Amino acid sequence: MALSEFEIKRMEKLVGSFVERRRPEVRLRGQVDLGFRVTGQSFEIYEIRPLWDDPSKIIETSLAKATWVKSRKIWKLFWMRSDLKWHVHTPCPTAASLEEALEVIERDAYGCFFG
Repeated sequence: MALSEFEIKRMEKLVGSFVERRRPEVRLRGQVDLGFRVTGQSFEIYEIRPLWDDPSKIIETSLAKATWVKSRKIWKLFWMRSDLKWHVHTPCPTAASLEEALEVIERDAYGCFFG
C-alpha cells in the first residue's frame, strides 16, 4: 500500500529541509548542488553538476535513497556504489523513522553517501 498524501507531503518537507541545510553556498550552486525526488514510497538525494567535458549539460549523481517498507514499518537505506547500482547500507540497513533515516545519512559515518 502506498504512502498517503499527508505522509508524502511530510516526507517532502523533511527531506527538503535536510537537502536545503546541506546545499552549498548560492555562489557555488552553478558548479555543484544537491536535489531530491520523491517517487512512490522512496526518496532519493542526488548531486547536480555540469558535465566535466561539456558544461552545457547537467548531470545528476545519486547519493542516498530510502524506501518505506509498510509491512515492517521501517525505512530501508541504500547508497549508490561505483557500479551505479543501489546497495543496502550495511552499517545501518534500516531506520525506524524518517528522521532516523535522515540522521544516518547526515552522519555518514562510513562515507557511503557524501564521500
